[in-house]
Amino acid sequence: MSNKVLPAKRLYVENSIPAFSREEPFANLLMDLQTKGWSIQDDFFSMDFTQALMDEAESIQNAVMLQAGIGRKQDHQIVLDARRDYIQWIDPDKPIRTDFLKMMADLRVALNRRLFLGLFDYEAHFARYEKGAFYEKHIDAFKGESNRILSTVLYLNEDWQDGDGGELIIYDENDSSVEVGRFFPKKGRLAVFLSECFYHEVVVAKRTRHSIAGWFRVNNTTGSTLDPDQ
Repeated sequence: MSNKVLPAKRLYVENSIPAFSREEPFANLLMDLQTKGWSIQDDFFSMDFTQALMDEAESIQNAVMLQAGIGRKQDHQIVLDARRDYIQWIDPDKPIRTDFLKMMADLRVALNRRLFLGLFDYEAHFARYEKGAFYEKHIDAFKGESNRILSTVLYLNEDWQDGDGGELIIYDENDSSVEVGRFFPKKGRLAVFLSECFYHEVVVAKRTRHSIAGWFRVNNTTGSTLDPDQ
């Protein structure tokens, strides 16, 4: 066993790192969502902010993560034939997590102003795919039955190579057998797509793969039904 001592991760201080360094990814995201309903943007956040999120993702011990499942609340089930990733929901209990949720709240406001989506809140979790893990083709929301409007995935992996697997595949809105894109989970890449419209999957990872998966939602609370939280 190696006795090499790894360098300590820098302690993140809330609001200490600018989350954005350029406007182009956001402008491109808006245009893509308006014209085709999905978008892939590299280096959406600043390099330092992305690195802080990556450090946080890698620091989470497997023992405190949950086996991901299918469905919400009472409908939640563990289905290993469908997905094999581990997750930890993100609460504002650490500076970097707080700042990430703040940035996504700012993004929600901007999306509402520009695209009039009526987004109410955002929920997200860290996701870890160990070697051999996958998530079969699925859709994040069924038309008329969900409050998820936009799905987001931010990738936090250094030096992802051809052959490492773990790609995100997005399928055509009108024909779910046709691929419209296959994307490496490389560091800083953000995927956003309409939750009700696009089937997608994660192919088998050949090495550990980290990401933050999230959803912008509308509020479906009525007089008789309380909109569920995570």
